[in-house]
Amino acid sequence: MRVARPWALELDYTREMMATLLLRPDSDWPRSVLLIGLGAASLTKFLHRHRPAAKLTVVEIEPEVVHVARQHFKLPETDERLNIVLGDGADYVANGKQRFDLILVDGFDENARTGMLDTLPFYLNCKNLLGSTGLLVANLLSKRRGAKESLGRISEAFDGRALAFPSCDSGNIVAFAATGAPVQHSIGELKTAACQMKEDTGLNLLPTLQRLEHSNHCPGGKLRF
Repeated sequence: MRVARPWALELDYTREMMATLLLRPDSDWPRSVLLIGLGAASLTKFLHRHRPAAKLTVVEIEPEVVHVARQHFKLPETDERLNIVLGDGADYVANGKQRFDLILVDGFDENARTGMLDTLPFYLNCKNLLGSTGLLVANLLSKRRGAKESLGRISEAFDGRALAFPSCDSGNIVAFAATGAPVQHSIGELKTAACQMKEDTGLNLLPTLQRLEHSNHCPGGKLRF
């Protein structure tokens, strides 16, 4: 975290997870967000600052992580916009009743293990909590064996409506999956949206889109899922 800009996204994979905002370009989206895993609160702080109408629910299993984020990483105080839940993310989505526009999954232990957060039942439960314009975004570690299998489970849960962006320099792969309205944008449309996002938030996703453009995910210059 940069002390002068605590809401900025310094890690490659966190920036790429926010590419989700290009996929549903309505400025009022998302209105409700579930974040599984708090970490240093980078994603939470970015959304808290740049999506002021969104209500954020963060599920974190380790109380000490919440304490450290508040003491050292300027996690905002809980209020009507931010709710911190201490508990297991897999249990939360299995028993949840609230619907969300966006679910962000970034949950690893100290040994880079995800446990139940990378299983077909977990992804199915996430899908059940997403609304008509819902998106799931999951951080996968490409250097960990099984990332391909992880994407396969996400794709199965979302009836094939899933894809992974090309891995970033850190070795992370960010996977996206959709419910409801199709995601369908030309690369040109995404670049225009990215330029506006850079102006509004300082987040530059143009390098991500350049990698995406040269991958096999955009036949005919269109991203669809």
